[in-house]
Amino acid sequence: MKIRHAPTLAILLATPALSAQRPLSVAGRSVVYAPHGIVATSQPLASTAGLAVLQRGGNAIDAAVTAAAVLSVTEPMMTGIGGDMFAMVWIAKEHRLVALNASGRAGSLMTREEFLRRGQQRIPARGIETVTVPGALAGWDELLRKYGTITLAEAIAPAIRYAEEGFPVTPIISEGWKAEEAVLSRDSAARATFMPNGHAPAPGEWFRNPDYARTLREIAAGGPQVLYGGSLGQRIVQRCRELAGFLTLEDLKANKPTWVTPISVVFKGYRIWELPPNNQGVAALEMLKILEPYDLKSMGHNSATYLHHLIEAKKLAYADLSRYVGDADHLTMPAERMLSDAFIAERRAHLDEMHAQARVDPGPALTSSETVYLTAADSAGNMVSFINSLYDAFGSGVVVPGTGFALHNRGYGFTLQPDLPNTVAPGKRPFHTLIPGFITIPGATATIDGRGDTPYMSFGLMGGAMQAQGHAQLLINLLVFGMDIQQAIDAARFRHLDGMRVVVESPIPDSVRAALTSMGHVITEGPRGDFGGSQAIIRLSHGYAGGSDPRKDGMAVGY
Repeated sequence: MKIRHAPTLAILLATPALSAQRPLSVAGRSVVYAPHGIVATSQPLASTAGLAVLQRGGNAIDAAVTAAAVLSVTEPMMTGIGGDMFAMVWIAKEHRLVALNASGRAGSLMTREEFLRRGQQRIPARGIETVTVPGALAGWDELLRKYGTITLAEAIAPAIRYAEEGFPVTPIISEGWKAEEAVLSRDSAARATFMPNGHAPAPGEWFRNPDYARTLREIAAGGPQVLYGGSLGQRIVQRCRELAGFLTLEDLKANKPTWVTPISVVFKGYRIWELPPNNQGVAALEMLKILEPYDLKSMGHNSATYLHHLIEAKKLAYADLSRYVGDADHLTMPAERMLSDAFIAERRAHLDEMHAQARVDPGPALTSSETVYLTAADSAGNMVSFINSLYDAFGSGVVVPGTGFALHNRGYGFTLQPDLPNTVAPGKRPFHTLIPGFITIPGATATIDGRGDTPYMSFGLMGGAMQAQGHAQLLINLLVFGMDIQQAIDAARFRHLDGMRVVVESPIPDSVRAALTSMGHVITEGPRGDFGGSQAIIRLSHGYAGGSDPRKDGMAVGY
C-alpha cells in the first residue's frame, strides 16, 4: 500500500486543483469564489439572508444564525427551534477552533422502565414519546452572545418576515414536504400548520406560517427563556402532558449548551476535525484512519474496488458507534481510544479486501445520528460549520397548537438495550447523527483546539446516518483525487444501509454495480434524498471558494 506525501502549505492555499477528468457526478455547478465572505446553505433565501448580514458588517457567526433561522421557516421539515444544533467555529482573533454542543437531554420522565411498562420493545420512531429537550434556540443565543456582533432578535428578524409575509416553496423542499403528508395528517396542529390547503405546498406555491412568526416575535422580545421555562415552554410541557410525553418545565429550565473540545485525525496531510460524542463524528475519523494506508487513488474513483474498501470501512466504524457512542458522561471508551493506532489497526485487520461482510462486530474495549447544514465565512477570517436538525422530517410529527413549529424526535436515537452509553435515561443526551466538520493544515505547534494550525475548510453533509460516510467520501474526493470543492460535492455517492445492502447514485455505472455484486454487496439505486446534501467553504490565500450541493435547493453566495 502506498501512502501519499502531504502537500506543501503553498499548494494547500492555492486554488483547489482540477481533476484530469471530471468525476461521475449528479450535476456540474461552478465553484463560487468571493473576496470577502461566503454563505452556503440548502435554500436560496437563507443564503441571501446570511449574505446580507455580512454585507452590513456582521460576522460569520451572525450570518450563520440568521441563515439557520430563515431555514427554520423555508425548510421546516428539516430544522427549527424544536430541534438541536452543533457548530464548530474558527475564531480568527483567537486563532483556534471552538465547538458547541447544543443538543438537549431526555426528559425527567423518560426512563427505560417506563418504555417497557408501556409495552415498547424499542424506542418508537415518531410521536410525543420521542421528544427530548430542544436545544437549538439556546445554541443560537450562546453563539451570538459569545462570538457574534448582533442580538438574537436581530438575527431572527428575516425569519419573522418570511414567516409572516410568506415565500414561494422551492422544488426539492416541496418534494420532501409532500413525502411527509401522512405524518403531518396524524397531528391536528401539524396538519393545520404545514398543510393549510389540505396538502403540502407545490413548487412555487406561496406558504405563510403566521403562528411561527408570532412565536419568533415572542422570542425576539423575551429571549430564549421564553422557551426554556417561559410561556412557550409551558405550552410545550402542557402538550407533552396531554399526549403522555416525558418533558417537564424543570427539564426546559435546566437546558444549557456545552462548549466541547473537538477531536481530530491527520489524513493525507490535513487535520480533519469532528465533534466528540454524543454524535457520530468519530465514525468519519475512524473511516479515514482505517483507509489512510491504502492507495485509494490507484484504485480509481468510484471503482468497485474503491467503493468496496469504503463500504467495509464504514461497517467497521458504525459497529463501534452502536457499541461505544452516547452521552459523553456515560462513555465506556473515550473517542481518543477509538482513534488510537492500536484500535484502528485491529479494526483494519477485519477489512476483507475481496468480500462483503454481512455483519461486523464492534472493536475490543481497550484498557489503559433530518437536517440542514450551512457554513459561513467572513472578511476577518472567521469560519462557521453549523448543523441544525429535527432528526426525521418534521421530527416527532407533533406541533404544539399555535406555535408553528415541529418538535424533534431525537429520543429515537436512544436504545432500550441495557447498560450501553446510549441506553435511554433521564437527563441523558441521545446519540446524534449531526456532525459539522472542519479542516486545518497542521502546524508545528498545533494544540487540541487547533492553535498553530492554518484554517482550511468548513464543511458538512446532512442526511442522518449518511453523514459520517458522506464526510469520508467528500474528503477523499477533495484530498486524494484532487477535485475542486464543487466537483467533490457533486461526485456520485454510495450509502451503506445495513448488512449487505448498499444504495448508489445513478451515475455509478452498471459494470461497477455488477463487480460489487460479485463481492457480495446487494446494490440498488437510491433516490436523491438518500445521499444527503453538502455545503463547504475553502479559505484561499486571498478570499474564499464555496460549493453547494445540487441535491438540495440551495446555493453558495459571496461578496
